[in-house]
Amino acid sequence: MAYDTARLAKESGISNVFVTNGYMTAEAFDLIAPYLDAANVDLKSFKDDFYKHYCGARLEPVKETLVRMKQGGVMVEVTTLIIPGLNDNRALLEELAGFLATELGNDTPWHISRFHPTYRLTDRRVTPEKTLIEARRIGLEAGLHHVYIGNVPGSDGESTSCPECERVVIERVGYQIRGYHLEDGRCTFCGEAIAGVGM
Repeated sequence: MAYDTARLAKESGISNVFVTNGYMTAEAFDLIAPYLDAANVDLKSFKDDFYKHYCGARLEPVKETLVRMKQGGVMVEVTTLIIPGLNDNRALLEELAGFLATELGNDTPWHISRFHPTYRLTDRRVTPEKTLIEARRIGLEAGLHHVYIGNVPGSDGESTSCPECERVVIERVGYQIRGYHLEDGRCTFCGEAIAGVGM
């Protein structure tokens, strides 16, 4: 179904974006790759035990998919839901951010999202904002240019800044864009190219 839709969309000039857990075989990716423009992949933790216990899956195949997508020319974004006491360990976040910067590149956007207790994890509390701010700092210190804080409307981590002049080029508040300073994919203040699709 996804393959047929993506193929028809591409033939009509429409870009395709996957929102995925990244758990796919190399054969599945090779099949969809010619029709896939971008993907937002959940990287839930950088600990295999977390994947086994909470997802019934493994970490390594997700990492392999991320690298495969990047090498295949897909614009990749990564989202990590930060859950207190489960995947908010500083050393693991440093390792995760280092993997993104080294294996996927500094322009890879990393979305750090706030957790709210629900379903099977009602024993956990809401992610403190200071934890998200620290995780964002870790990503920036690892060399990532675009690290965002999600599920905290009005935070400093919502907008896109130019990695060269550090001016805000896409100003966001919640799901709204309040300002846009890009022209032909470049910062209108200094001319630096800003990575992305459809910009």
